[in-house]
Amino acid sequence: MNFDLSEEQQMLRDALSRFVDDNYDLESRQKNAAASGGFSKDHWGTMAELGWFALPFDEADGGFGGTQIDNMVVMEQVGRGLVVEPFFASVVLGGGVLKRAASTEQKAELVPGIIDGTRQLTLAYAEEQARFDLHDVTTTGRKEGDGYVLNGQKSMVANAETATQIIVSARTGGGQIDESGISLFIVDAEAEGVTLTNFPTVDGGRASEISFENVRVDASALIGAEGDGFGVLRNVANDAIVALCAEAVGAMETLYKDTVAYTQEREQFDHPLSDFQVLQHRMVEMFMEYEQCKSLLFRATMELASGDSVEAQRAVHAVKHMIGKAGTFIGENAVQLHGGMGMTEELRVGHYFKRLLVIDAQFGNADYHLEQFAA
Repeated sequence: MNFDLSEEQQMLRDALSRFVDDNYDLESRQKNAAASGGFSKDHWGTMAELGWFALPFDEADGGFGGTQIDNMVVMEQVGRGLVVEPFFASVVLGGGVLKRAASTEQKAELVPGIIDGTRQLTLAYAEEQARFDLHDVTTTGRKEGDGYVLNGQKSMVANAETATQIIVSARTGGGQIDESGISLFIVDAEAEGVTLTNFPTVDGGRASEISFENVRVDASALIGAEGDGFGVLRNVANDAIVALCAEAVGAMETLYKDTVAYTQEREQFDHPLSDFQVLQHRMVEMFMEYEQCKSLLFRATMELASGDSVEAQRAVHAVKHMIGKAGTFIGENAVQLHGGMGMTEELRVGHYFKRLLVIDAQFGNADYHLEQFAA
């Protein structure tokens, strides 16, 4: 496999790196997370102007025709700076569904707004009883007249607070855990019967619990064929997993580099901490875990970009397992080697560690993906 980025992707990475370096010190990040909606509107506008939201969409829809590799480049820098703007929710999740399954009319209506930043999407797929199973759906979409009526609850919907539209998975047929019978609908966030309970998450993001009570949508709100939404959900989940893993790799890079820098400055017994061999070994282990994750991330992303296959699915399970395992190891050691400072809000290592723990819990944790890989 050729792991080298194209010239355009290298330019994209460099531009994102400069954006993070210029705008995302810890104080700025905390200020953005505390702002209305949980992110900076100015940064969101800048990201739109630079064309980053257009990356994964087809050229026919106004995008740049990018792949999972382009999302990986963006998300690695997102992780390096703990960027809170909802690129993941709107472009990777919501935009991913549109790219894969929406009609020409639906794309024409929604994609331009996503690209210019005036419209935000999110994906409501998780339910309380489902844990990590995308096919465990109790939210219903009952056909009525020339439309549908939605009823149910969705949990941990990322950035729904500022979304203009919510893509919802609902059961239009089959039993609770059947893969067939799941449909996807576009619902206006302010539609009658939609109730959001918004809250901050432990890692500085925003999420919502959403209740749908007799929410009426037209037939034009259905994405793809009725009852065939699971395949789309699974593919978008795979894209989301490698995007999250790229974010985790960016966070791991910052953690181990910060730890190395700190141990070179902090002295104990008249020596820098980095002089002690046991700590050198620990930091080498952190670096090795990071490098293994990055290598496997490249493979999984390239497998997916080459097409949906058994090998691609196995690579996705493998990288998500390794990211969860290594993220915990690197985060724990970064905090420990910083001593008591590692536990404070004033130092950024704790914030990166919390983000890694949340990433592990999204779309299946390390244990879940190990089981799936083995199966």
